[in-house]
Amino acid sequence: MALIKQIRQRTGLAIGVIAGGLILFLLGGDLLSPNSTFFTSNDNIVGEIAGEEITLEEFAQKVEEFKASFQQRTGRVPAEPEMVSVREQAWQAMIVERVFEEEYDKLGLTVTSEELIDMVQGKNIVPELKSQLINPQTGQFDKTQLITFLQSLETADPAQQAAWAQQEKLFVQARNRVKYDNLLATTEYATTAEAKLEHKAANTIADASVLFLPYYVIPDGDIKIEDSELEAYLSKNQEKFKVGNSANLEYVSFSILPSGEDSAAVISKITELTAGLKVAENDSAFVSQNSEIQLPFQTYAPGDALPVSLSSNVALLVKGETYGPFITSSSTYVSYKVTDQYTGTPKMRASHILFGTEGMDDAAKAAVKAQAETVLAEIKASGNFVDAARQYGQDGTAQNGGDLGWFAKADFVEPFANATFAASSKGLLPNLVETEYGYHIIEVTELPSSAYTKLAVLELELVASDLTRNGAFRNADSFAAESGNRNEFTELATEKGYRIIQANNVEATSRNLNNITDARQVVIWAFGEASEGEVSTVFELDNTYLVASLVSRKEEGEAQLEDVKDQVKQLVMNDKKAAMIQQKLTGKSTLEQMKEVFPDASLNEVPGLRLSDSVLPGIGFAPKAIGTIFGLKKTGLLTLPVQEDIGVVVAKLNTLTPATEIGDYTSYQAQLAQGASQRMTYQIMMALQELAKVKDYRYKFF
Repeated sequence: MALIKQIRQRTGLAIGVIAGGLILFLLGGDLLSPNSTFFTSNDNIVGEIAGEEITLEEFAQKVEEFKASFQQRTGRVPAEPEMVSVREQAWQAMIVERVFEEEYDKLGLTVTSEELIDMVQGKNIVPELKSQLINPQTGQFDKTQLITFLQSLETADPAQQAAWAQQEKLFVQARNRVKYDNLLATTEYATTAEAKLEHKAANTIADASVLFLPYYVIPDGDIKIEDSELEAYLSKNQEKFKVGNSANLEYVSFSILPSGEDSAAVISKITELTAGLKVAENDSAFVSQNSEIQLPFQTYAPGDALPVSLSSNVALLVKGETYGPFITSSSTYVSYKVTDQYTGTPKMRASHILFGTEGMDDAAKAAVKAQAETVLAEIKASGNFVDAARQYGQDGTAQNGGDLGWFAKADFVEPFANATFAASSKGLLPNLVETEYGYHIIEVTELPSSAYTKLAVLELELVASDLTRNGAFRNADSFAAESGNRNEFTELATEKGYRIIQANNVEATSRNLNNITDARQVVIWAFGEASEGEVSTVFELDNTYLVASLVSRKEEGEAQLEDVKDQVKQLVMNDKKAAMIQQKLTGKSTLEQMKEVFPDASLNEVPGLRLSDSVLPGIGFAPKAIGTIFGLKKTGLLTLPVQEDIGVVVAKLNTLTPATEIGDYTSYQAQLAQGASQRMTYQIMMALQELAKVKDYRYKFF
């Protein structure tokens, strides 16, 4: 955005993306282009919100607004991974506009112009904006530079003004949402009766003996299941098996990774070029012409980390020497030439703890100085600077233990710079240093260094050659052309020895096929133009050509038995095993007798079990069994066998300690109300989306 670029240009402050949902990162790519995947379907509807159809053109227009802002902010078009997140947030923005704005209007919620001014330049600037305007020298918010930028908007170009207007709109939306959430959250109230139940659940304690019989105590072979039983179970429990849009695919992939011949060719080429670099008279020109990286001529100042491939292979660099080639973790080959080593501006590294005094009178400053002196004495005694910095530091470096990184003398105000650069050894400075910002406790972590190194970097990427790629494509194209349907696909793959890989239950919004990333175009084909049994043309992915066959596609709604048969069968088997276990335990009066029937069962003592617990130690999630234990009328009694997802549980209550009555339950009321309030924001969003009957068809387009 213009905001970011302008402030960087005027102040040198690094302002980042405003987070936390205020900035809806904007879609990249030209969605209005004729080649866009938006136009791969005749259906022009991307979704429905509150009964209103959202057209492709409408969504694209919203995208264009955000796209302009993204490019203003970053100076570039977003990459595909960014677009994935951006699209989702853009869709959420449309939901907010249509669903929440109506709610705001009903309640009369507004943000006045005076309130907006206060949010961006007054006494209550939004935290998301303040956090991005930190002066690196002071670690404090720099309001002066923000005001300077806002004043410059009067003469800024229309695009920059529009970008800031969009930013203000987002601030208003966020503030209204906070008001709305807070309004409803404060309606949460817990009664005294609820508080008493909460106290009882947290403080009623039992000691129990627990017999756990996992389902495997009955062999699967002992259970007979008919398809009619599966159908009946699914019909009765359909709510457990709701399915979304999904597809089953089969595919054959043709690798376009570099071959051995490709690797040998790259090694031969970089070896030849390295020899040329060694004798080159103009290193910069040589690597600029032959290296495949963007910045092949680099200077490393004190504190800058040398490339790992160089530092891990060479202990001492010598001016004029050439090192390599080495292979890097990103599958490139690289060689380096030390073009120059020289003495430049000294840099050092230190950490500090700032005790701020800006705007204070002499008495207040004296109190701050006394506190700083006390902390300095504590550090001298304990030697633990980092913990003290995190505890007492008053600027942005506190969370990093006060670390300021490497800096030159000119980077800091004179008293601070003079004190640090005068140090003759690493460690804690013995006295406080006073600057215009306050009192500093300083620890020197690296002494000044003025050694600079210039490197010429020769790097070649190991990629598949045209010969390798063309060979893989010919094989893939031939296979796709000869596979008219799924049967031919299977027969031909078997004949040629190609491996057929299954990708089952692929969701409509998925971007991957098994371990193949960025396969979105294949998924779009499967849910768009493809019909069951059809074979695709060749898809070119990052490192492979792929030919797919659509086995089946499931629409959102109730599951069919063939879709969930394995899941249903396991649940029916568990039910039958539980019934068989209960039958075999009939007549047994002690847990020990029951264990004799099932030697694989476990019998454990469980002390300190609370009514509020949902997990049995060493067993797992068993809320029904825990509730049954606390439901026993007296100690010494056994529960009936309780079926849980993990198996069957039988328990004996040994002791029960009821919760004592207390005089004041307000703390429990507050705890319940706070928990409900914290869940409110999410619950509101889900409830309104459900009421608005939001339908999302974007998976058909991108």
